Amino acid sequence: MNVEIPLQIRDSAAQLGAGAPYALKVLAGRLADDPDMGEASGLPGIRSVTVDGDQFEDCPMLTVGYIREPDRIEIRYVSPVTSSQPAVREHSEDQSTQRRRPAAEAGAVREITDAWQRITRWLESNAPDSYGALRAGTDTADIAALDDGLSTWIPAELSALWLLTGGDDGGNGWGCLPGNRALMNLDAVAATYRLKMDDRVNQDVLNVDRPDGDSVIVWKPTWIPVVALGPTDSTAGLYLDTATGRLGQWSRYNEAPREELDTLVTYLEKAADMLEAPALAVGDKPGLIGGALVWLSSVDPTQEDRWRPWTG
Repeated sequence: MNVEIPLQIRDSAAQLGAGAPYALKVLAGRLADDPDMGEASGLPGIRSVTVDGDQFEDCPMLTVGYIREPDRIEIRYVSPVTSSQPAVREHSEDQSTQRRRPAAEAGAVREITDAWQRITRWLESNAPDSYGALRAGTDTADIAALDDGLSTWIPAELSALWLLTGGDDGGNGWGCLPGNRALMNLDAVAATYRLKMDDRVNQDVLNVDRPDGDSVIVWKPTWIPVVALGPTDSTAGLYLDTATGRLGQWSRYNEAPREELDTLVTYLEKAADMLEAPALAVGDKPGLIGGALVWLSSVDPTQEDRWRPWTG
């Protein structure tokens, strides 16, 4: 069995520790002999296996995902699952910012995959314009490149979502999430993160002259923007806090951020529930304008006569 390790995967492994590329090479040999040694990862067609870093010098514990075809195996991603993070990352704000164990990460990946596939199945059947506006899954190398530019780590569930879709360009201008919000593409995530980190630096300068307890927090390094107000409106949206796993609201205008109770998983699950059982929907109502999903809370007044509620 031929086992392929793409160049970007080798490069990613090299950044995790001097012994990681060798560990990956050893794993490739084992996979050649036993292609089914991994377990289902929750991502379509991808199996995952854990590498014990203690068996190799200068190598963290790794989770490796791969696809198996009849005559070949291709390793698709490699990521550390140790509790400690690279020294270049900022962790002084919250020491609870740690990666979870492989089993917990696999569970989160399965939940994200299930919730997103419920949404996309509904879109494909009922809102083809919105379904067609979803980008194809992002390459692991692009996720790794984004990860390198952040001052925090990308949780497994967020990576899993980006592997399934690279963002939402909007069906006729409307995002597919409640409020017609849209999943941000990776370029928008990176640009917004840099902007908000700059805002944080500027605010820290102002905080020096403020009394103790009156400091203003406009952004934290552990916040990753994931959802925008709309496909073409990135003035506000939702971030994922890697320290707590919770979503929060952010604004380009530095309004006080507000944390929400939802995790990324529960947020997508609620959206799927409202599409599948609209009679039970709370907070917003799904409907259609032509072939696009449009949520009631954000219907343009000029389009109200075209909006049709979705009743199942």
